[in-house]
Amino acid sequence: MDKIQNTDKKRMNKVRVARFILRQGETTKQEIAGSLGISMPTVLQNVKELVDSKLVIETGEYQSTGGRKPKALAINGQLKYAVGLDITKNHISYVLIDLTGRIVKKERNRKNFENTLAYYEEMNDKMQEFIDSCKVKQSKILGVGLSIPGIIDLEHKNLIDSHILQVHNLDLDIVSSFIPYETYFENDANSAAFAEISGETKNVIFLSLSNTVGGSIYMNQEIYKGDNYKSAEFGHMIIETNGKECYCGKKGCIDAYCSAKVLSALTDDDLELFFAKLKEKDAVCTDAWDEYLDYLAITITNLRMAFDCDIILGGYVGAYLKPYAIELSDKLKKYNLFENQTSYVQNCRYQLEASAVGAAMKFVDVFFEKIE
Repeated sequence: MDKIQNTDKKRMNKVRVARFILRQGETTKQEIAGSLGISMPTVLQNVKELVDSKLVIETGEYQSTGGRKPKALAINGQLKYAVGLDITKNHISYVLIDLTGRIVKKERNRKNFENTLAYYEEMNDKMQEFIDSCKVKQSKILGVGLSIPGIIDLEHKNLIDSHILQVHNLDLDIVSSFIPYETYFENDANSAAFAEISGETKNVIFLSLSNTVGGSIYMNQEIYKGDNYKSAEFGHMIIETNGKECYCGKKGCIDAYCSAKVLSALTDDDLELFFAKLKEKDAVCTDAWDEYLDYLAITITNLRMAFDCDIILGGYVGAYLKPYAIELSDKLKKYNLFENQTSYVQNCRYQLEASAVGAAMKFVDVFFEKIE
């Protein structure tokens, strides 16, 4: 029994060391020992084994104040790769990431969703072409993660409901049967959150501002799914009594005020054009944006009051928010009288590819967790 526990402890130390190197990008043995509180002999042994397995490589030397310069260590990103697909109503996005989470290549194809075998077959054919174009061997692919808008029962691999795709109780084994790799399915907002939150150790709320409003609750280093896989449906919280009608049938939902469609509807469903006109001070777009930010500030304030943690703004609109941070901050201060600063609001790192990246990163996460 003690032997098993010691073996498991040794393995977990190796996992901790590998994850630390991944998180730091580049580091040294001394920094690993100091940060993780592990003895130097243990660090040396773990690093040696990780280098021997080709997971860790020496990338050069750190600057030193004296004596020998320590070797810089990094994860060998080219050892393995993962593929991510983001299925939406009108597009399929493909990404290939390496073991460090770096996007090697991305592609977005226009394709209207159909719940047909022909659609899934074509999706796989395009994916194979995409992988071939990346010149990566099949043996190096850890798996394919698929991001889908809707409520997913992961245990039974069932898409319970997707308003956007207009499908209900879809057996996801049908989809994966066309893909010659291990597959993983996740809700689009959770996938995007996983990409944005990866490496975080503190609690975070992810607010997805795409054609629908959703999000994720990241607590205690995992995404809270809820008892019925319906957590973080922020878009259907009511912020205006008897307000605009939402697609869900209720009135005054956040989705009716903060979805990307609220803005793109003014420019023939072209969100990029909306922000181009906003930059040119177009009067209609300027007024719409001011109202949008007002409702967004109310939404963020409510989430801050409920969860008391940082909030990451993502999705289609999130990708455009950075230049308007001061405007949003001013509105937040108007509604949140308990705090004078708004540093708890963060902008997303990814744009359209966030959900595909997050779906792929699940395989990277599992790979590190299973290090022997």
